Amino acid sequence: MTNAYLDVISLIERLHRHFLEVVKLELEGLGIHDINNVQGMMLFNIGDAEMTVGELTLRGCYLGSNVSYNVKKMVENGYLVQERSLHDRRSIRVRLTGKGTMLRDRVSVMLQRHLEMLPQATISMDDLQAVGVTLRRLERFWVRAGDLVQRPPQFAA
Repeated sequence: MTNAYLDVISLIERLHRHFLEVVKLELEGLGIHDINNVQGMMLFNIGDAEMTVGELTLRGCYLGSNVSYNVKKMVENGYLVQERSLHDRRSIRVRLTGKGTMLRDRVSVMLQRHLEMLPQATISMDDLQAVGVTLRRLERFWVRAGDLVQRPPQFAA
């Protein structure tokens, strides 16, 4: 087996952790201490939409139990409003409050600043697009690989 595959898997995880550390430092620099980096990115991903916790899980690739906990904390701290769906009482919808929208806008400014700094790191838009294409292919591969995993046969008693 080639090490390149394992190196990429490891790199993806490290990059994600580094990015979340940058978000954490940004929040601290803004004097925001009642929300963490993952929650800040969740607010960014919700944006102007109203969605269910399940949709947020799918859209943001967050783990289900973590999403529920983080949504609860963001509601408690005034960043989100959650309401039962009128059409499906089992479903809970979330949307940003004014406080949540302000923080989402600050995260947007941070990401725009990063985008403007990329040329200093000799990273072009073409580079990002090429990496994006490759990562989407890898994502599709993993989705298909997960579908192809053989389930243990069911044995009759």
